[in-house]
Amino acid sequence: MKLVFATNNEHKLDEVRKMTADKIEIISLADINCHDDIPETADTLEGNALQKARYIKEKYGYDCFADDTGLEVEALNNAPGVYSARYAGPGHNSEANMKKLLSEMEGKENRKARFRTVIAIILNNKEYLFEGVVNGSILTEKRGKNGFGYDPVFVPDNYTESFAEMGDIKNKISHRAEAVKKLSTFLLNGIF
Repeated sequence: MKLVFATNNEHKLDEVRKMTADKIEIISLADINCHDDIPETADTLEGNALQKARYIKEKYGYDCFADDTGLEVEALNNAPGVYSARYAGPGHNSEANMKKLLSEMEGKENRKARFRTVIAIILNNKEYLFEGVVNGSILTEKRGKNGFGYDPVFVPDNYTESFAEMGDIKNKISHRAEAVKKLSTFLLNGIF
């Protein structure tokens, strides 16, 4: 089975390809000659994921899936949430986003947070949603060189390493891994 993954994030593309390597061939936007800046203007993760998947289906005709991920920090009323990639302003700058997050968390005892991924898939003109969540906490400083986004400041529950220190373990336990497992099970069981 081949599916288009509607993302321009090479890190996400690589992660998902590793998770589905034996089961599903993931086609990138570059593979279908899509170099568009796909809109993400919804105010929910679900809305953004659906918006991206619908854009590819309508403009290019491919069955596809898209995701949106947010870091939800309890002490910040679940911010940055849907605005995680642009938390410090436009430009998707992970360093600036982490710096702003750590600054806003200064002095806060409650460091509980969760990563949440929502995957929207359009298959045979029907839409489906899958969610993955991993609970954890925000560190007081960055740790680790692997991963991307907020990985250096997030430690999942029951672990002592940040996502950025884990390497391939992250791909087995992450929010995205959970959502992709649900998607894979759905596709492989032919439930649609």
